[in-house]
Amino acid sequence: MSSKNKIQVILAGKIYTLSGYESEEYLQKVAGYLNTKLSEFQNLDGYHRLSPEMRAILLDLNIADDYFKMKKKVEELEGDLSEKDQELYEFKHQIITEQIQTENLQKECDTLKKENEGLREELIRLKAQLAQDGN
Repeated sequence: MSSKNKIQVILAGKIYTLSGYESEEYLQKVAGYLNTKLSEFQNLDGYHRLSPEMRAILLDLNIADDYFKMKKKVEELEGDLSEKDQELYEFKHQIITEQIQTENLQKECDTLKKENEGLREELIRLKAQLAQDGN
């Protein structure tokens, strides 16, 4: 198990100590995300007239909205990935089937070439025999 990290971050202009098993970079990223969200709201008309409780609820709702949108996007991407995996499997199966068919056709072609060669030799032998019998 990794050690617990403690890091100081600035949230809404105040210094807070965060601790967790995640990396310091990750904890900074989380704090940065929250600061970005807070900054977005502070630029909205009427935000400062809301009670602190309403501001917190607004922030919570927006973070939850971001979460569910990203979760839906991940599910869609996973679905797309699953479809692509299935297509890839089908393509690989098709390639293998065609390789087997190609190998079988090559074997058949080789067999026919040998048979053809044998028939040519037989034809030459029969022509030679016919020429001897005709003399």
